[in-house]
Amino acid sequence: MATTSNANSRISTKPKSKVLLVDDHPILRRGIADLINSENNLEVCGEAGNMQDAFSLATQLKPDLAIIDVSLDGNNGIELMKNLTSRSPNLPLIAYSMHDESIYAERALRAGAKGYVMKQAAPELLLEAISQVLKGKIFLSEAMSDRLLGKLVGAGASAAPTTSPIDKLCLSVKTIETYREHLKQKLNLASGQELLRYAIEWSLNQS
Repeated sequence: MATTSNANSRISTKPKSKVLLVDDHPILRRGIADLINSENNLEVCGEAGNMQDAFSLATQLKPDLAIIDVSLDGNNGIELMKNLTSRSPNLPLIAYSMHDESIYAERALRAGAKGYVMKQAAPELLLEAISQVLKGKIFLSEAMSDRLLGKLVGAGASAAPTTSPIDKLCLSVKTIETYREHLKQKLNLASGQELLRYAIEWSLNQS
């Protein structure tokens, strides 16, 4: 019996990913924490309501991911993301905001965020964002992804001829979905995620 017990105790389980929550609304933080802690592979390791506490906890707890309210203490969430990215470039960040992504998503991405989720979205969307970002992917809503891809396509249509692969796009297509396929082919990208990353990087470089 002892041997069996010891053998079972040696069965390793994958450690949970640690998430740091940064939001100045305690009730909202509690709801998000409950949602995250209900997942078998996630746990909230710390909560902060201001920039100073966020810096302290990020250094002390070494989380695997941080979720940051864009509206922290006004608009300091963006500034916090910039500083955290500078201090801990390998720490993935998700911007969580009540503001429309069409206004703030690019600012958050430019500050270092790898995902943007609106607080009005379904809870499952936040969990999906966490999962994708922990895998090294970028998470945006389909509408925001199409917006950035649309900017990329528009640039291809209006730019003067150069050696950039953007200017070699087939522009006779009528829908974003067709644009996606043509863009992947012309830019030699294997997946939609690679295309999204390319579009985001291009868009931020133009700002």
